[in-house]
Amino acid sequence: MDILWRFLIGGAVVSAFAVLGDLFKPKSFAGLFGAAPSVALATLGLTIAKHGTHYASIEGRSMAVGALALFVYSQTTALALMRGRWQVLPTTVTTLALWFAVAFVLYHSFLGSAP
Repeated sequence: MDILWRFLIGGAVVSAFAVLGDLFKPKSFAGLFGAAPSVALATLGLTIAKHGTHYASIEGRSMAVGALALFVYSQTTALALMRGRWQVLPTTVTTLALWFAVAFVLYHSFLGSAP
């Protein structure tokens, strides 16, 4: 049943974010408002309904830590590929280890003592 709710809520929020993305210039912003925010919101909504707000707040903080690590990964990968002209597969595999390291450090720095 949770999958059906995720599908319905996620679809509605993706549609809302797509409309919001169409309002901004350049149109490449539409991708920023696509799947990830809507899936995160649907997941948090279902988590609140199933486990309560305290549990959902920890999940939300974990999502934020993952997003920061993803930002570092994306920026590093883009710089290496565009400026360094490195090969794609070795670069993405190597920087994936960077993502994990950043996520691990941030998690234990900010969430390691979360109840």
